[in-house]
Amino acid sequence: MNIIDAHHHVWDLTVRDQPWLRQPGLEVLQRSFGVADLRPAAERAGVTGTVLVQTVTLTDETPEMLALAAAEPLIAAVVGWSDLTVTSVGDDLARLRSGRGGEYLASMRHQVQSEADPEWLRRPDVLRGLRAVAAAGLCYDLIVRPHQLPAACFAAAAVPELTFVLDHGAKPEIADGMLEPWATSIRRLAALPNTACKLSGLVTEGPSGSALAAFVPFADVILSAFGADRVMFGSDWPVCLLASDYAGVLALAQALVSGLSEAERAAVFAGTAERVYRIAAAADADRESGGGSWRLPTRPSRR
Repeated sequence: MNIIDAHHHVWDLTVRDQPWLRQPGLEVLQRSFGVADLRPAAERAGVTGTVLVQTVTLTDETPEMLALAAAEPLIAAVVGWSDLTVTSVGDDLARLRSGRGGEYLASMRHQVQSEADPEWLRRPDVLRGLRAVAAAGLCYDLIVRPHQLPAACFAAAAVPELTFVLDHGAKPEIADGMLEPWATSIRRLAALPNTACKLSGLVTEGPSGSALAAFVPFADVILSAFGADRVMFGSDWPVCLLASDYAGVLALAQALVSGLSEAERAAVFAGTAERVYRIAAAADADRESGGGSWRLPTRPSRR
């Protein structure tokens, strides 16, 4: 089965500091990680393409990631960052799209999880920026925590022309086994047709050494709410190394979707990411076949 890893990071501490790594308990991550470190594990897992995701809210990082995508066959798409709150956001996105590797830019995101204001996604300047992202033909990745999901629902409803991709299932409190109010908010977000969700980042939300049973109720909510054709696998490498190696993260995801049909598993592990992020092989097939009932705005594929 073809596998697309829809969520991973790289960083080079000789180029740029990553202040968030200074938190206690993150010592294993306090070094540089590059595609060369990821490639052996990804190849052993049968991964044929990845989506590289931003880590810092700095303008220099996204052009660097796009240039890396242009040079690295493993990277199929990039989720970047630009300041949504400035009036020049449309021009800023155009510059990214026209630069080296700009054809790999698939989505934008902001570290909303770090914003003190739980209503950040409701702000008029943010909504204006989100409309600019949609006008640029891009998606928007939501990195939020459970208490920020109501604002995420508001933004997705307010900008229906934009596809919103929820990263890490909004980081549910798996360690405490708290399904509510997270599950209700997830269902409200999934009820909006312009949303999708990553089956990613769960392994680091569970207690140390968690058994499969700890994750099943949360994965079941995601899968039942969004459906397999709006869920995509992501490793969250190297952050996942806090709890599991790459093979273990993939094995967990495979176990969580084991009750799905073969076609549904294919969607989770490749088809959804290919369609949402317009990775060429699936996008071309989708255009030829006429696609399914859930469609995204047409934009050029990158490869």
